Amino acid sequence: MESTRGPPRVKNKAAAAQQISAEQLLREAVDRQEVAQKEPTTRFADLEELHEFQARKRKGFEDYVRRNRVNINNFLRYAQWELEQKEYRRARSVFERALDVHPANVTVWLRYVDAELKSRNIMHARNLLDRAVTVLPRIDKLWFKYVMVEETLSNISGCRAVFERWLQWEPDAAAWSAAIKFEVRYQEFDRARELFERFTMVHPEPSNWLKWTRFESEHGTSDLVRDVFTNAVETLGEDFMSEKIFIEYARFEARLKEYERARAIYKFALDRMPRSKSEHLHKSYTTFEKQFGDQEGVEDVVLAKRRVRYEDELKQNPKNYDTWIDLARLEETGGDWDRVRDAYERAIAQIPPSNEKRHWRRYLYLFLFYATWEELTTRDFERVAAIYQAAIKLIPHKKWTSSKIWLNYARFQIRQMDLQPARKTLGQSLGLAKKNKLFKEYIQLEIKLFEFDRARKLYEGYVTWDPANAEAWKSFAELERGLDDTERARAIYELAVQQETMDMPELVWKEFIDFETEQEEYDNARQLYERLLEKTSHVKVWISYAHFEINVPDENDNEEGESAQNGNDSDSEMDDDDDNPISEAAKSRARAIFTRAYKIMKERELKEERVALLNAWKSFEATHGGKEDLEKVQRQMPSRVKKRRKLDDDTFEEYMDWLFPADDEREAKLSNLLLMAQRWKEAQAQAAGNGGE
Repeated sequence: MESTRGPPRVKNKAAAAQQISAEQLLREAVDRQEVAQKEPTTRFADLEELHEFQARKRKGFEDYVRRNRVNINNFLRYAQWELEQKEYRRARSVFERALDVHPANVTVWLRYVDAELKSRNIMHARNLLDRAVTVLPRIDKLWFKYVMVEETLSNISGCRAVFERWLQWEPDAAAWSAAIKFEVRYQEFDRARELFERFTMVHPEPSNWLKWTRFESEHGTSDLVRDVFTNAVETLGEDFMSEKIFIEYARFEARLKEYERARAIYKFALDRMPRSKSEHLHKSYTTFEKQFGDQEGVEDVVLAKRRVRYEDELKQNPKNYDTWIDLARLEETGGDWDRVRDAYERAIAQIPPSNEKRHWRRYLYLFLFYATWEELTTRDFERVAAIYQAAIKLIPHKKWTSSKIWLNYARFQIRQMDLQPARKTLGQSLGLAKKNKLFKEYIQLEIKLFEFDRARKLYEGYVTWDPANAEAWKSFAELERGLDDTERARAIYELAVQQETMDMPELVWKEFIDFETEQEEYDNARQLYERLLEKTSHVKVWISYAHFEINVPDENDNEEGESAQNGNDSDSEMDDDDDNPISEAAKSRARAIFTRAYKIMKERELKEERVALLNAWKSFEATHGGKEDLEKVQRQMPSRVKKRRKLDDDTFEEYMDWLFPADDEREAKLSNLLLMAQRWKEAQAQAAGNGGE
């Protein structure tokens, strides 16, 4: 009994007399491997047998191609087999058939060309490439293949001609770079220079100009490099000016020890480019001055020039708050706190001329930037609070309010660990001017602090102030659901659906129904659907109702679930893993809803809704119903017909309409009834005429 418990015990732990190396183990493993079976080699006794084999293979390939012409792999495998059989004409035929079906498939063209090249049919390959680039001139792969073939064959003039044809289509930068590298490989620098000139006209991006300057640095002169930089600055202009161009230009002059030229370039760029687009330029200029000049003097000059420019703009328009922000940011970079405060104080003194909110948006950002700078740089928290309070006093709260100011002030107080003042600030904001964002932020604050009673009161005020806000009701109910208070959540949902007006009522109804479904209160959910259908008969509601009935378990299922819970854990796990099939009662309930909805929509002549309902019904029967049920729905599916109607100007127009089989039968019966009435009327008239005679 003891020998069967656990691994065997090793009594003698001494080393064995004969040691086995890892190499020996690997060799034995290789020797004991079974030899893989190879496919038998097919041998043919004579040509007739070979031709018979080839005919069978071709018939198989033809069947594949005939069955699925869309699959390009069938053609490619067929052509590859013909190439292996040295049947080049047949392979060409297969490739041509493939191109008839897939003329825009690049893979077919490339495989076709490769096949011709491997069989050394150079002219065929050239003709194919010429056809390919004519049919698909925007595919770079074909052009690259074309020029590679021509250059491999040492046809330099032909390759240049292909590049010229390609560049006439103004392709991407990769094509231009390939053409330039081709000219450089054959020492045709003048041609490359001409290509660069055309390249920068078609794609005037700064990176392409920099490629040209690097080319001139390697193969040209310093004057040519300067000319390229100058042309780049003139061509791009102030609208598309790039700091990379100026940085490389200045570094080039610095390498030539032309420090005054480099300094002039930096100053020229800094005077014309905004701060947001010249951060790297400013850093590069700083590095340059550290190496070759006086940093402090240059910084003062740059700051002074920009300060004067901003002051001139503000003299012309003192209400330009963007310029005030730029001036304050400029002073922040200078590091002089007095100058920064002076700039911000002068800026906030420029109160907007009217109480329209659009005039105040940029103005209020001055307070936000001012308070942020004081908090992060000077750490003067009393001044920060004073800034926020000054902004709050200026805002006309009776007309509108700014949630950004209130929320930033409250967040600042929270960062200072002043929770009660933050609550007071948010409460004051709601007292002066209620806004959705203020309610949401205040509620989220209380929830994070686990003050759920406060959050409930805030939600009550929120939905009282804006009862048409579906998101507010939904969030309120989600709070109660998160606290496992189902009765409160149900009461909130009930109040929400009773509101006369709501921006998104479908959201609340859906959440209410999902809530009852999660609570397994299926009768309540069913009553909610019925109440919702009294308000609206939208087709999506009917479809959702039917899907709900499919997923509602029957009483038998509930009893089985309770018995499974009373059983052992293993049985419950097995029951959970098994998918319970949908019962026939659930299917019948869903069909009843589909039938009821179809009848109502038919009476109201809602054709589009009937089509959507029938499609959903058909999908349901295809998944859960039988063949007869599916055929019954399919017999009711409509067809699209073209009709004519008379307009107000006595003209006719054609329009598309749905024709339902049931409606068509009704019209046919009505037509037969009218025909019988007409015949009866004619018979009466004829009898009256005979009596008169």
